[in-house]
Amino acid sequence: MTDTVQAPHGHDGESRRDFLTLAASAITGVGAACTLWPLISSMEPAQDVLAAGAPVDIDIKALQPGQQMVVLWRSHPVFIARRTPDELKTLQDQKELAQLRDPDSGILQQPDYAKNWHRSVKPEYFVVVGICTHLGCIPEFQPKPESVGPGWEGGYFCPCHGSRYDLAGRVFQGVPAPYNLPVPPHHFVSDTVVRIGENPPGETFDLNDVEQI
Repeated sequence: MTDTVQAPHGHDGESRRDFLTLAASAITGVGAACTLWPLISSMEPAQDVLAAGAPVDIDIKALQPGQQMVVLWRSHPVFIARRTPDELKTLQDQKELAQLRDPDSGILQQPDYAKNWHRSVKPEYFVVVGICTHLGCIPEFQPKPESVGPGWEGGYFCPCHGSRYDLAGRVFQGVPAPYNLPVPPHHFVSDTVVRIGENPPGETFDLNDVEQI
């Protein structure tokens, strides 16, 4: 015997119509979902969009004083360092300033809002493109005194040809690199999130404006 499924109310013809209506609605719903998926998917920035310069938000709440993290923006390594109070004092030490090629950041390697003694939006946090201005190597983060040699107070050391920068990315005299490390457009959207690739309101800096990356 064949089992027959019947509607709880009405005749067989009505049950069939109800079934067809339900089936049609279900198929329409699946079709709509399939149509919407590419649209929903397109709302998330693709990797090529990020590489082209779309802003990226970076959560820095786990970053401890004296530490650095590295992220990618425009396919460039971007260093985000959290400087200690002692490191900030070193950045203003006249003895070290006398050894720098461009201590006042006179050459356009940063936006106006980072043209200060700490070269950043907030003194504690430093955001910089980690590409040596000599031949494009990636400098090493060497924050500990004496880690590179006698007299070293902490900063960035390029292992390719020996260029040196302080913890504000300012280049020392007598090394191959001609310019300070470039500072990208950035601002803080909260106390623990920095947005790289977007200026603070009212600012129009573009990384392409710098002398050299």
